[in-house]
Amino acid sequence: MSIIKVIEILANSTESWEDATKKAVKHAAKTVKNIKSVYVKEQSALVNGENITEFRVNVKISFEIS
Repeated sequence: MSIIKVIEILANSTESWEDATKKAVKHAAKTVKNIKSVYVKEQSALVNGENITEFRVNVKISFEIS
């Protein structure tokens, strides 16, 4: 039987929501082992004038506990 734990992480990027998601997983992987999935819960962005200046994501990362 496997036990899966879920943590919630906020991340940002000046490039895209996809890049922000990748950064969240990469940062979590520094201390969390056995990551199995990432779920993008929310997306938002900061806007300056007519340009998006920052993409933000709220993700849930699932990992297996031994």
